Amino acid sequence: MGLMVRPGLEIPDADLETTFIRSSGPGGQNVNKVASAVQLRFALDRNVTLIADVKARLRILAGQRLNDAGEVLIVARESRSQEQNRRIAEQKLLDLVRRALVAPRKRYATKPTRASKERRLETKSRQQRNKRLRGRVRAED
Repeated sequence: MGLMVRPGLEIPDADLETTFIRSSGPGGQNVNKVASAVQLRFALDRNVTLIADVKARLRILAGQRLNDAGEVLIVARESRSQEQNRRIAEQKLLDLVRRALVAPRKRYATKPTRASKERRLETKSRQQRNKRLRGRVRAED
């Protein structure tokens, strides 16, 4: 059973690898002994459940979290609990994948309105007038 992205779409466990590392921050003596931070690796290149354009968007959204091996690396160290950090890491991955599922809307070019053209020309002529007034003052003979 993998991570359920939405009904009918899940990330198989084979594409996920969880490792536990020692976390920084509060925890007293515990912080030196317990590996409570979670590193979740999602093998994006190996995945077969996501379509190509979703993978492409996910690469862009992952940014620095994408490594040279084509894996999305997510680190969660918010909690002192290993289990809670694992759930946080999984949630971060799901949020990232869900954002990648939404295709960006196509942008349609529009023409400027007549009023906006007139405003632009009016501003230009006002600017010209101001600059002309700043010119050299001629001595009247």
